[in-house]
Amino acid sequence: MAFDADRVETVTFDSYSTLVDVDAAERALADRIPDPGPVSRLWRARSIEYTFVANQVDAYQPFYEMNRDALTYALAAHGVDLPDAERDEVLAVYHELDVFDDVREGTERLRDGGYDVYVVSNGDPEMLASMVEHAGLGDLLVDTVSADEVRTFKPAAELYRHAAARTGTGIDRIAHATAGWFDVLGARHAGMQGVRVDRKGTPPEPFGGDPDLVVTSLFELADALGV
Repeated sequence: MAFDADRVETVTFDSYSTLVDVDAAERALADRIPDPGPVSRLWRARSIEYTFVANQVDAYQPFYEMNRDALTYALAAHGVDLPDAERDEVLAVYHELDVFDDVREGTERLRDGGYDVYVVSNGDPEMLASMVEHAGLGDLLVDTVSADEVRTFKPAAELYRHAAARTGTGIDRIAHATAGWFDVLGARHAGMQGVRVDRKGTPPEPFGGDPDLVVTSLFELADALGV
């Protein structure tokens, strides 16, 4: 790992699992089914898998619809039958996910330290707007960049290059912080510095090379940037 703080002008964040906690989705399932854990894990995994496949076979649809299809599969795979109205209620949790405790203060430190901060996410614009509002981050972020703008999901280089253009920053002057290992790899492949936000102490990924920096909170990222 060789994080170069002096090169960084702009910081981009992923959204889900990085700024907001997707575990709330499991809690929404817990109100409706007896064993929500396996369903929730398969739901999340399938939604990401669908985005990977969509990139390869030109089958883009907004991330909310990916989530809907993934939830439908996960429920069926575990023999759970939920009425459509209840599925919609579970899906709607993605508009109201809890923000991690370090996010607001950590982002504020970055902003006050002179860094422009953006969100770059697979989420569609409506999802991101509700996430920013619910998390109370609208005054700290310059903008959000959605995969919907290029109809291509992470970790495709096209999305990161589009984000760099939207920020007006050279791609090599951006640090992208994310909880997703594939997102770190995608950002680095496109030319950004990749920062792994690892709040859960997960093992390092042996595939694809190391992140430029690993942090356990946005406070540590702010420390690394000297703000």
